[in-house]
Amino acid sequence: MLIDAGWRLALLGAGVAACALAMVPLAGFGWRAPAAALAVYAAVAALVLAGLTQHAPHPRFGPANMVTLTRASAVALMLGVFAEGVAPSPAERAFLALAGAVALLLDGVDGWAARRTGLASRFGARFDMEVDALFMLVLAALVWRAGQAGAWVLTAGLLRYIFLGVGWLWPVLAAPLPPSTRRKAICVAGIAVLLTALAPLMAPGPAGLSCLVGVGLLCYSFVADALLLARRRAKRR
Repeated sequence: MLIDAGWRLALLGAGVAACALAMVPLAGFGWRAPAAALAVYAAVAALVLAGLTQHAPHPRFGPANMVTLTRASAVALMLGVFAEGVAPSPAERAFLALAGAVALLLDGVDGWAARRTGLASRFGARFDMEVDALFMLVLAALVWRAGQAGAWVLTAGLLRYIFLGVGWLWPVLAAPLPPSTRRKAICVAGIAVLLTALAPLMAPGPAGLSCLVGVGLLCYSFVADALLLARRRAKRR
C-alpha cells in the first residue's frame, strides 16, 4: 500500500513541481507562487501517507484516490497563484475558473470510481471531503484577492475549519455525520458560485451578491448538521 501510494504521490508531485516552476516565466511570478504550491502539495502528501491506515484492507491506492489527489494538486497550484500577493489578471482569472471547473467536474468521478472498483474506504471519503474544503477556501481567497467580494467571502472556506474547531471544544460536533445529499449539493453549489464570481466576465456587484447567497446556504448547511448532532446526543441521553 505505502509503495503504491508513494510512487503515485511522487509522480503527481513531479507534475506539480513542473507546473509551479512554469508559473515563473509564463505568468511573471516570483518565488512565492511555486514555493506555496509545493509546500501545500507536500503537506497533502504527508497527510495522505499518515491516513492510509483507514484505507485498509485495500492493497492499492486506487484510481478514485488518484482523481482526488489530482484535484488536490490543482488546488495547490491555485493557492500558489494567491500566494503571489497580487490580484490575478483577467486572463489568469479565466484560466483559474476553467481549471477550477474541471476540478469540480472531477469531484463527481472519484466516488463513482471508488464504488466501481470496490475500493471505497473511510480514507477516500475523508480525503475527498478535505480536498473540497481546501478548494472552497482557496477559491474564496482568490475571489477576495480579485476584488470581486469583500473579506467576508472567506467565510465560505473557513466554515469547515470553524466547525472542526468548535468540535474540539464541544465533542458533540465531532461525532461522524451520516451521508447527506443536501450537504453535498450545497458544497457543489458553493464552489460553483465562487468559480462564477472568479470569472472575468462577472462584475463585482453581481459576484458579491451571488457569493453572499452561497455563504448563506453554507451557513444553513453547517447549522443543520450541528442541530442534527445535538438532537442525536439528546436522544441518546
